[in-house]
Amino acid sequence: MEPIIIVLIILVVLVFIALIKTIQVIPQASAAIVERFGRYTRTLNAGLNIVVPFIDSIRNRIDLREQVVPFPPQPVITQDNLVVNIDTVIYYQVTDARAATYEVASYIQAIEQLTVTTLRNIIGGMDLERTLTSREEINAALRGVLDEATGKWGIRVNRVELKAIEPPTSIQDSMEKQMRADRDKRAAILTAEGTRQAAILTAEGEKQSQILRAEGEAKAAALRAEGEAQAIRTVFESIHAGDPDQKLLSYQYLQMLPKIAEGDANKLWIVPSEIGDALKGLSGAIGNFGPMTGGPAAGSSGASGNGATGTGADRREKPSID
Repeated sequence: MEPIIIVLIILVVLVFIALIKTIQVIPQASAAIVERFGRYTRTLNAGLNIVVPFIDSIRNRIDLREQVVPFPPQPVITQDNLVVNIDTVIYYQVTDARAATYEVASYIQAIEQLTVTTLRNIIGGMDLERTLTSREEINAALRGVLDEATGKWGIRVNRVELKAIEPPTSIQDSMEKQMRADRDKRAAILTAEGTRQAAILTAEGEKQSQILRAEGEAKAAALRAEGEAQAIRTVFESIHAGDPDQKLLSYQYLQMLPKIAEGDANKLWIVPSEIGDALKGLSGAIGNFGPMTGGPAAGSSGASGNGATGTGADRREKPSID
């Protein structure tokens, strides 16, 4: 009995192993390569699959999702003989599991080496400045070459990105100095523009201020002249309304003479010829007042005195006029 039990146990184990080998579950977005006696038979897709146990074998399981592979920095020589280190990132996807398994031994290594050689060919035709400013152009050229070369491997390169382009340290220092000089230049230009604009605004403000001040002074002068004209008109109307006689006018005329002579700057002043008429009118007024107080003799002497005074005044005026 014991040998029979052992045989049954062995059979059960073999059946269990056969079931395991027969049923193959492939995850979503994956594929498996099946070989029969070392020869490709078929590709298993996602889901439950049945294979012949101990005859069919799973050669490779491939992820069909898009993969991201960063490559280490690679030294590349530019057209102007400068060495730059370039980091690249490749986004690829396996479209044919059979070709990715049998057409190339290691598609990751093949893509890396193809990327390095293509990148050196592209950068070798550019100078440093163009290399630093033409990332999109480099990415497009690199992607086109890789996509064409990896198509027969069952690989589709979706995207190529340059993570970093590092020029030599001396070139970086020179670039930093150049950038600093450009910033200083722009700052000086902006400062000069600001100063110029401030000067223009200040001049415009002063111009407007002077214009407004002149307009204000003109209006004030006009109002002052109008007020003086109104005052003169009022005085003139008041004089005509009072109807003054010649005696009052002569007296007022004589009172204004001392005011004309006031001031240290008045070295020469001219007595107008009308002063004789004013003196005659004033002497006539005094002569008329004399008989009322002192008699005819006083009036006669006063008249003759005034006449002498008037004659003397006329004589003194002429030297003054000359």
